[in-house]
Amino acid sequence: MRTYILRRIVQTIPVLFGVATVVFFALRLIPGDPAVALAGEKASAEEIERMREELGLKRPLPVQYVEFLERTFTLQLGRSIRTGGDIRQELIENFAPTIELSIAALLVALVVGLPAGIVAAIRRRSVVEYLTMVASLVGICMPVFWIGLMLIYWLGARAGWFPLSGTISNTYDVPAVTHFYTLDALLAGNLDAFKDVLWHLALPAVTLSTITMAIVSRMARSSMLEVLGSDYLTTARAKGLAEQAVILRHALKNAMIPVVTVVGLQLGALLSGAVLTETVFGRVGIGRYVVTAITARDYPVVQATVLIVALFVVIINLVVDLLYAALDPRIRYD
Repeated sequence: MRTYILRRIVQTIPVLFGVATVVFFALRLIPGDPAVALAGEKASAEEIERMREELGLKRPLPVQYVEFLERTFTLQLGRSIRTGGDIRQELIENFAPTIELSIAALLVALVVGLPAGIVAAIRRRSVVEYLTMVASLVGICMPVFWIGLMLIYWLGARAGWFPLSGTISNTYDVPAVTHFYTLDALLAGNLDAFKDVLWHLALPAVTLSTITMAIVSRMARSSMLEVLGSDYLTTARAKGLAEQAVILRHALKNAMIPVVTVVGLQLGALLSGAVLTETVFGRVGIGRYVVTAITARDYPVVQATVLIVALFVVIINLVVDLLYAALDPRIRYD
């Protein structure tokens, strides 16, 4: 197992190298000039040239590329062109709320989608199955931003049950220790602020979870249908085991491997999908941060953000592979 983990860590290096290379050159193909975006369109040609010199944009592209790789692999992410702040600190401040939102969305998707898929498989050709499949199809087809706008309008503006935007109300002053708003509220011992954060988190989490919820429910249903027809379950029933024990102790565990694969892939998709959700709900997070950076042609911020997301996806895939061995003892990585 240790050898496998070490090998996967070594394999991460060329993956990150490839991502870094693609992002570096792709950004420079986008029309626009960071110096103009920073200095302003009304700036003189001399001011723009001076800005290019300060940003290092007048150096040859291969030199910029080599310097970028050196900074990246020595974890010297540099400073933002737009704000002048340390990118590492800005990423910590903005990534934590996005991870918080993604985890909340994943929990919603699992709590709703997984039982729905299992029940649909057990009650095959019933009204429950048809309703589950129709709901999952709708969830996959509907754009995330449209669902968010509808929830804001009906449950926020019309019903007044949830806040329309933001991450926490201005009435609460919670010290940013971890930059996870829920954890910071708990660490501060402020339960009212914690409830307020959860209230602000509810609609964005539901919005972001819709596609993942639909995919998980469909995968759980198809996987359970395949397992329920297996011979070993027929044997378990013949031995006199109750149907509930057959499903929970035997069928469910074996049906989880494809579901775990989908969940791992969707967790990476949730991080990227949070861009739209955070923009719609006006939340602090990596989504608004990177959209603003792209608009301002802030190359260092965009490059660092994409690399961090790629690293997260690689780690998630490694964790998923390790979970396979935990679910199925026949799988070994030695």
